[in-house]
Amino acid sequence: MKRSGYLLLGTVVSMLALLLGCANSGTQSATIDPAMLKAYAPLPEAAMAKEPIAEEKVTLGRILFYDPRLSKSQKLSCNSCHDLTQYGVDNQATSSGHKGQKGDRNSQTVYNAALHFVQFWDGRARDVEEQAKGPVLNPVEMAMTSDKQVIAVLKSMPEYVDAFKKAFPNDKDPVTYDNMGKAIGAFERKLITPARWDKFLKGDQTALTAAENAGFHTFVASGCQTCHAGALLGGSMYQKIGVVKPWPDTSDPGRSKVTRNEADKFMFKVPSLRNIEKTGPYFHDGKIATLKEAIAKMSEYQVGKTLSDADIQSIESWMKCLTGEIPADYIKRPELPKSTGKTPKPIEGD
Repeated sequence: MKRSGYLLLGTVVSMLALLLGCANSGTQSATIDPAMLKAYAPLPEAAMAKEPIAEEKVTLGRILFYDPRLSKSQKLSCNSCHDLTQYGVDNQATSSGHKGQKGDRNSQTVYNAALHFVQFWDGRARDVEEQAKGPVLNPVEMAMTSDKQVIAVLKSMPEYVDAFKKAFPNDKDPVTYDNMGKAIGAFERKLITPARWDKFLKGDQTALTAAENAGFHTFVASGCQTCHAGALLGGSMYQKIGVVKPWPDTSDPGRSKVTRNEADKFMFKVPSLRNIEKTGPYFHDGKIATLKEAIAKMSEYQVGKTLSDADIQSIESWMKCLTGEIPADYIKRPELPKSTGKTPKPIEGD
């Protein structure tokens, strides 16, 4: 009996030691070595512009962003597809435009967009100022027939004319289509969403949970940081969708639709992971509904790994620390200039 007691005690001690060892191992694995963070950087306060960002230009850009009169039906604004209270997206696979038409690609968030190296999934706009001009004249989106039609709307309202003069004081005729894009771009350059991840990168070791620390390890070990690095964790390169395994849906040729270059086939801008838990559905076509499925797909088709459910959960846990703060005061909906008798009426029949 005495010997049996010793054996039982020894077994209990061994099990405790094993459990403590596992706990210690887990704690160590959840600690992020600063050397692992060299590929990352915190967000800046604003995206730099070629020209100084005057407050008058930002104010004008905010008004233009919310004004549905820049659309043919006068029902759609920039904010319709890029809802600033919903992390800059509409959470649709593809957005609804003029007369309910659907676009062919998922609308990306405008938050932090000015920091991307190009705009749109295929990079057809070099910056947010150029990007802002595209949807207004797109027949599927806001559907204005020409830049002259847009200028006629803006010049019909004295408040807009005055606002353009203040924003572009050196221009003889400041109410132009290019200046509209510049003003909206100026507003978007300050749509920055700092997150707990930024606090961590700046030295706050308590900013992340142990599960999030461990999730970052899983993220790196899974090869995700090859494309998702830098301040945006993406947004800095093109990548072929289906690198190691052909993507199941090849109906969208990607960047080659713009360049007509076969080498650009199925190439898309790598999306930023900032606010990723809030900006689904995912990928260029918006066909992936959940973040878990998006993580699994990327690992399988881009890296060639089949992740376990535990690994997927771990990575998703870390991604939550990338959800930033929406600048509520900055995005407050402004009062729009009043229409006049000269303001064109909405057109909905064609």
